[in-house]
Amino acid sequence: MEFRDYYQVLGVSRDSPAEEIQKAYRKLARKFHPDVNRAADAEAKFKEIAEAYEVLKDPEKRAKYDRYGQAWSARQSGAAPPPGFEEFSFDFGDLGGAGFGGGPSGFSSFFEMLFGQGARAAGGTPRGGWASWGGGEGRGGWARPGANQEVTMRISLEEAARGGVREIALLGPDGDTRRLKVNLPRGIRPGQVVRIAGRGQAGRGGGPAGDLHLRVELHPHPAFRLEGRDLHTTLEVAPWEAALGGEAELATLDGRVRVRISAGTSSGRRIRVRGRGFPGGKGEAPGDLIAEIRVVVPEKLSSEEKELFEKLRDHSPFRPRG
Repeated sequence: MEFRDYYQVLGVSRDSPAEEIQKAYRKLARKFHPDVNRAADAEAKFKEIAEAYEVLKDPEKRAKYDRYGQAWSARQSGAAPPPGFEEFSFDFGDLGGAGFGGGPSGFSSFFEMLFGQGARAAGGTPRGGWASWGGGEGRGGWARPGANQEVTMRISLEEAARGGVREIALLGPDGDTRRLKVNLPRGIRPGQVVRIAGRGQAGRGGGPAGDLHLRVELHPHPAFRLEGRDLHTTLEVAPWEAALGGEAELATLDGRVRVRISAGTSSGRRIRVRGRGFPGGKGEAPGDLIAEIRVVVPEKLSSEEKELFEKLRDHSPFRPRG
């Protein structure tokens, strides 16, 4: 049974925290996803990455892998097993060898043997606390649930704000395209996950299908930046507006509002509009709209404008660097 070093697959150390493992997985998954990477070995690499993450993201699976995986590696290399594993047995002959060829499950034989995901031969005795899901492949057979799958769904800021039904296309294992309608909650934020039950990997031997997890990411927006539930934007004002004050229109996600510019406003000052930021989720208040003032000047001046600015320069006692 070939040992797989899942830490090496994801390029992380054995003591890496869950956040670092998740970050490494996302980076590699984007790089080797078959929809993006057309290399011949991209799909195989992607499956290997997904298998490694399936184990290391789960504390129980990771603990089991850390415990027994070392013994497996030592047994394969011919080296002495780690202390406490001297009597560890690797005789799996009573399982009949069924279901350990990296078949429909999508996982390697090493994964299935270690975590009890393989099918047993009729009349065999399962090891390692395998779970029976009822039914199975033939009389006395064992079924296993399909794995959960995670897909990144990129949407616009406006789509995330208003929510609603959205259709997505997924590439199936056989190259076929599946179309699903997803009901996004209003005010969903980047990093949040929408779970669709039974739309993940198919189960085996009558086992239930896994779930599909859609992780939301946002396309960059030309006018707004989202921080928490606050929306940040820029408000450009003319020099005389900044000096004399006045009013200006400010765009929001659902229309426009008028804001007051105080006299003597400099670049960098912020205007906060309460409750006009990103919508709140269930039971949450909406964020605020925060506009940062940026004083801009004409690129080209008419002769009259130039004369007025020169008069202001000559008569004003104001010295910004004085």
